[in-house]
Amino acid sequence: MKSFQYLRPETLSEAISLMERFGAGARPLLGGTDLMVRIQKGQAEPDAVVDMKWVGEIPASIEVEDGMITVGARVVLADLVCHKQIREYYPALAEAASIVGSIQIRNRATLVGNICNASPAADTVPPLMVYGASVTIVGAGSTVVRDTANRPMPSGSIVTREVPLQDFFLGPGKSVCGPAELVVGVKIPVPTPPFGSAFGRLTRRRGVDLAIINMACAIDAAGVTTFVFGAAGPKPILVRDESGQLASTDLPESKHDELLQSLIDKTSPISDVRSGEEYRRAMLLTFGRRVLHQAQARRSAAKMG
Repeated sequence: MKSFQYLRPETLSEAISLMERFGAGARPLLGGTDLMVRIQKGQAEPDAVVDMKWVGEIPASIEVEDGMITVGARVVLADLVCHKQIREYYPALAEAASIVGSIQIRNRATLVGNICNASPAADTVPPLMVYGASVTIVGAGSTVVRDTANRPMPSGSIVTREVPLQDFFLGPGKSVCGPAELVVGVKIPVPTPPFGSAFGRLTRRRGVDLAIINMACAIDAAGVTTFVFGAAGPKPILVRDESGQLASTDLPESKHDELLQSLIDKTSPISDVRSGEEYRRAMLLTFGRRVLHQAQARRSAAKMG
């Protein structure tokens, strides 16, 4: 294992300065449940690990305000799963977070860490995307080259930007975050009722394992059905049926399958150590039916409530 510097900033400006100083050789640390394993295996060889847990300006709370829930970057998955409003407004997210790793991992791992790994198989990402989540990114002006008015930013300044989660991922392990940028929170709009959502996941075995496929489905008040498929391409794939037909419980199953298959055709699954391409495609339809039915049922229950 390559040696590296361990750095523990106490302010956001200090943290960003260190990230800027070491550039691509720096790795931010929050939970560390993925990073430390990768370092031990030699899959990551940072020059510096910057521990963000002591930066008080990085939120460690879940805030509910003005139709929006904000999850701070230091919030661990175990706290997310137990949060009343998360379970009420975002059941698919609570379900996804509850099966990430083991209970020991969930007591250390953060939601932001699960996002920033940019894994196509990250379990919390599909539900976050169907809920329309965005991430708050802060960084040095030299990294965020221009501000919202398209003006160059002076070096050394701290810039904040909001990025829709569906635009955050570039490919496996790659995101829009620059080397001197940090995600400090996730914003999720509270859905307008009636709204139904569900999460589904297939693994090789029960317990701790990466997904062969995962997905989330949401049906909004207007009848628009949104699916996000994970582990089915180089990054999570968001697709929509705006016709209202997938949301309808009156259509025959064959018609639902036809519409669902048209969405699945936009994925690009591969064969790897976990599964073959053909099996993944077949399971996308099987699990797609399940999460669609559950989202329909939850939306119907919301109407009655």
